[in-house]
Amino acid sequence: MNSNAWQIHNPGGTSRVIVTKMLPGSRWLDILTSADCRVEVCQSKTVLDTATIKAAIGGRCDGAIGQLTEAWGETLFDALKAAGGTAYSNYAVGFNNVDLEAADRAGIPVGNTPGVLTETTAEMAVALTFAAARRVGEAERFLRAGRYTGWLPDLFLGALLSGKTLGIIGAGRIGEAVARMMVQGHGMQVIYHDLAANTDLEAFVADYNRFRATRHMPPVACHRADSVEALLETADCVSIHTVLDDTTHHLIDARRLALMKPDAILINTSRGPVVDEAALVDHCRRHPDFRAGLDVFEHEPAMAPGLAELDNVVIVPHIASATRWTREGMATLAACNVAGILNGYPLWQQPDILPFLEKDPPHAIPSVVNAEALGWSGKRS
Repeated sequence: MNSNAWQIHNPGGTSRVIVTKMLPGSRWLDILTSADCRVEVCQSKTVLDTATIKAAIGGRCDGAIGQLTEAWGETLFDALKAAGGTAYSNYAVGFNNVDLEAADRAGIPVGNTPGVLTETTAEMAVALTFAAARRVGEAERFLRAGRYTGWLPDLFLGALLSGKTLGIIGAGRIGEAVARMMVQGHGMQVIYHDLAANTDLEAFVADYNRFRATRHMPPVACHRADSVEALLETADCVSIHTVLDDTTHHLIDARRLALMKPDAILINTSRGPVVDEAALVDHCRRHPDFRAGLDVFEHEPAMAPGLAELDNVVIVPHIASATRWTREGMATLAACNVAGILNGYPLWQQPDILPFLEKDPPHAIPSVVNAEALGWSGKRS
């Protein structure tokens, strides 16, 4: 890559940090330059390959901020270590693109950006759910094509979700937020599957039912399913919010799709490979009343053959976290991770990371996913 594609900020900075994509806002850059970092930012919008990033690391590099579209493995972590690097942050809450074992061997802490994507991603999951249920994309294409000739009683009949059953696969922060939105807003019943019971979600629904009782409204249910299969067989709408690892790759395959109701809705805002995309295409072709809403894809940015032509699938280009507040917040957290590590700050010990988005962020490192593996506890050693 031409060196002109990298823009340099604070060229006299003591620490050299590379950033593989221009990030939204300016606060993240202020944080790094205030930490006396020379910041080199790639201006290209293409996904950088390993060789290009390794060349950018060069012979001296103290830290890096990378993207979820890049494979950060042994080659890059060894290069970063050899260049004197001690800090890496993923510009994402997920880190399935990062080989943590390779980072551990190189002694490189890996930061991520949790806590600012929850409501934003949950809102997109809800938006996709209603877009799929009410056939929004299909109806818009029909209208834009000039095919609308007037109101008809049976034009684009969709599904009513009020009071139906929502299945949540992965009841972490985002899955819980989706459940709360659908319970409060639409009186949906909730069934969820997770490795552990979400007692906070169950308590929330119990409290909400007490409110419903004062309005003479029927209670809504919330319980944990023993298996993915039990959830799929029961739910009218399934929203996926699990991590991507060896146990969740193709979690939703042809066998499990066959367990779902023929008019069910499947939403994925987690990671593409959680769903066997080719199997989903086949299932949607054979079940025209089945609906899906996808923000992520198995071989992103490519889609499985035939997916884009399906009227019963709503697709958007990985924008679940794409609000200005969230994307700028992610950039701020990534910068605080790198600056905090380089400054020798302690790890942040509270679940709420919003103080980092305020005017004067804490002198701490927001989030390091491999802290335990590196022997970090509280204050850095």
